[in-house]
Amino acid sequence: MFKITFKLSGGGDRTVLAAPSQNLLDVARSAGVSIDAPCGGSGNCGKCRVKLLEGELDCEKSRHIDREEYESGWRLACVSRVVGDAIIEIPAEATAYQDSLSSDFTARKRDFGGIIEMQKKLSEAGIGFLRAFKTIIVELDEPTLEDTMPDNERLSRYLYDKYKPDYVGIPFYVLKKLPEVLRENNFRIKCLIEHSRSRLTIFEVLPPDAEVFPCGIAIDIGTTSVSAVLVDLERGKMLSGVSAANQQIRYGADVIHRIVESTRPGGREALQRAVVQETINPIIRHMCKEAKVPPSAVCRLSVASNTTMNHLFAGVYADPIRTEPYVPAFFETRPIPAVMVGVEANNNARIIITPNIGSYVGGDITAGVLVTQMWDSPEMTLFVDLGTNGELVFGNSDFMMACACSAGPAFEGGEIICGMRAANGAIDEVKIDGETMEPTIKVIGDEGQKPMGICGSGLIDAISELYSCGIINSRGQFVREGRRIRRDKDGAARFILVDREETATGRDIFLTEVDIDNFIRAKAAIFSAIRTMLSSLSMDVSVIDRVIVAGGIGSGINIENAIKIGMLPNIPIEKYSYIGNSSLAGSYMSLMSREAYDQTLEIARGMTYLELSVVPGYMEEFVAACFIPHTDESLFPTSGE
Repeated sequence: MFKITFKLSGGGDRTVLAAPSQNLLDVARSAGVSIDAPCGGSGNCGKCRVKLLEGELDCEKSRHIDREEYESGWRLACVSRVVGDAIIEIPAEATAYQDSLSSDFTARKRDFGGIIEMQKKLSEAGIGFLRAFKTIIVELDEPTLEDTMPDNERLSRYLYDKYKPDYVGIPFYVLKKLPEVLRENNFRIKCLIEHSRSRLTIFEVLPPDAEVFPCGIAIDIGTTSVSAVLVDLERGKMLSGVSAANQQIRYGADVIHRIVESTRPGGREALQRAVVQETINPIIRHMCKEAKVPPSAVCRLSVASNTTMNHLFAGVYADPIRTEPYVPAFFETRPIPAVMVGVEANNNARIIITPNIGSYVGGDITAGVLVTQMWDSPEMTLFVDLGTNGELVFGNSDFMMACACSAGPAFEGGEIICGMRAANGAIDEVKIDGETMEPTIKVIGDEGQKPMGICGSGLIDAISELYSCGIINSRGQFVREGRRIRRDKDGAARFILVDREETATGRDIFLTEVDIDNFIRAKAAIFSAIRTMLSSLSMDVSVIDRVIVAGGIGSGINIENAIKIGMLPNIPIEKYSYIGNSSLAGSYMSLMSREAYDQTLEIARGMTYLELSVVPGYMEEFVAACFIPHTDESLFPTSGE
């Protein structure tokens, strides 16, 4: 066995023993060191760069590390094997996909601030938001020799008399602490309860002056990112919000990599642990600490995620999702006890999972459709969710059709050498001067934040600008020369967005022709899916009344640029709107309203799911869209080189 020490960019060392020839990425995982590996460790993405400070590694050469960098100690963790003791530096960019949990809720308003407005609109559409969770003070008569009624019956009888439910539930964990809490407080206590319909359930018993109230958490589990909000269920007040990386990302950037990993020995448990223990529980602890409430006050949780993420979160076998006939274990499921999946919350808390629509269209889309209100509108609406997978819904109050396309992780920075998700340090807006080719950028974060990479919205801008300025042609190849265009000895070109002296990593931030090609394929998947779905209904883009774009790919999306590159239909721009993380908003609605959750069931059950892979002509549509903007110039008459 050899001793491997990882030196983290944020400070601190982690040391672990490794077997001879053990893969370094696997060693890092065993040490709890998260290293970005969107390609699943195949050596294709180049994101798992580490620096060998001392010792040796058996490492394959990679196109992602040039000779000078290799001689300086840079290696890819996924193609390196242990051959002796070593000290490895983990640079900031190797974990750039992780979002710090230190941001307070005020700083997250751009992500979460629109949820209340959506709630108001749903209320106007007839969705009720009754608050079933309450804090009550209970005063009981103390026992005497003449009154020897047991504590649980004494409490139950009081609640039956006062609230007239058909059933009062006192869970065992509450019963265990009830005698002490009653006697320590002279039989005057505070109870956290849920009084829903004919049932009353006690979640917690506390001293009467305890500053605790029933809370709920809404969660969006994305393939790349996990977002959540903590809510005071009694007053309907949002208390905290956090977004962080899904720690499953080290097992691959897309759902297929994750499913394959889950089939290996211990894989299902590892993937569930990554999303629950390493992602969701730290989020819960952070938000509860910020709001000054214990996790035991969390009485209900709501989760919206794609079908695969639902299965991996719940620890359910997911392999049938990726193999024909693509049948998941469930579309709908009853609420899951939080303790069954290891989520830190009240012992009696239940987790509501928003229902899935198809194998590759999940509850995140159901949640998104809920908040768009297209189910209650006569307008022909196209809903586009941009993420690691591209999902589309088209229709109105009469019908809705959904499909998913394999867009890949490019919209969230995957398969892009300098790509990253929309976190602090990500370039999310780009302008390029047509004459000088000098770029102007905007970076997510506080003033003075240096860039670390580029996220989805920045990529849309950058590629649109490169094309509009004639720097690249319709195939994404560089056709101009200048200071910003640099070529290697083989002639491969890259465009330098930010020089290394101005970045947080000390490395250039650039786009290569391979990056651009990967992005073109992603945008082509979206546009060809739109065309194919409309064609299957004997319609075209002229019937669209509005387009709603969702997804956490940046601070917003420049719709005009997205149209220019052929990602979205060339229809009047006033028909477009961008709503951000609609999955989280819909999860919040289900948390706060039984009617909203019931509506998601109706939405999912009434949706027609289109499997694009079996639709004749889809691949021809995709190939035709793999150009900027498209091979059919009539679809984008205002675009051109």
